[in-house]
Amino acid sequence: MVEQPAIARPSYHHGDLRRALLDEAVRVIGEVGAAHVSLRDLARRVGVSHAAPRHHFGDKAGLLTAVATEGFHMLADELAATYARTGSFREAGVAYVRFAVGHRAHFEVMFRPDLYRRDDPALGAAAGGAAAMLYGPAGEVTGEQDDESATIAGIAAWSLVHGLATLYLSGNLPDRIGSDPEQIARATTAHLFRPSPTKETHD
Repeated sequence: MVEQPAIARPSYHHGDLRRALLDEAVRVIGEVGAAHVSLRDLARRVGVSHAAPRHHFGDKAGLLTAVATEGFHMLADELAATYARTGSFREAGVAYVRFAVGHRAHFEVMFRPDLYRRDDPALGAAAGGAAAMLYGPAGEVTGEQDDESATIAGIAAWSLVHGLATLYLSGNLPDRIGSDPEQIARATTAHLFRPSPTKETHD
């Protein structure tokens, strides 16, 4: 009998394995949703022992915390880059929708705090960076003078683009508005930034 050669499995360095597990987790979430991710299955897919993911993340909540943290960093970078390039808070809103569509797996996890550890410091810092981009420029654009009003303006803008992204991803927008998420976002956000009509005065 001819002996079959052993199948060589990839050799990972410590940091590379964590990255490989995260990438595979994002892929699985994109395919079947976050509820169906398991550390054992990830280990099998990547070709390492079932204990390896626990070494890096502890448990499934730890893994999804890492996915959410990465997503918030990516979102903050996307918003900051867009605002710096265009100076337009409206375009930052379009970038939010673009991020949600382009990074659907991250987006699914980021706003599901039941899936991860909300008190994780790294997650909190990453989410805070994204929030700063959503709240700060909103006050500048709307001319709000106090922090509370600027925050409310930010929530209004965030609610619009987040709701729009969610409706788009779930297929709940009417067909007649087309299928391009960025065009839809620009048309929708135009209503938020539409100048107030000037009231006519009569003698």
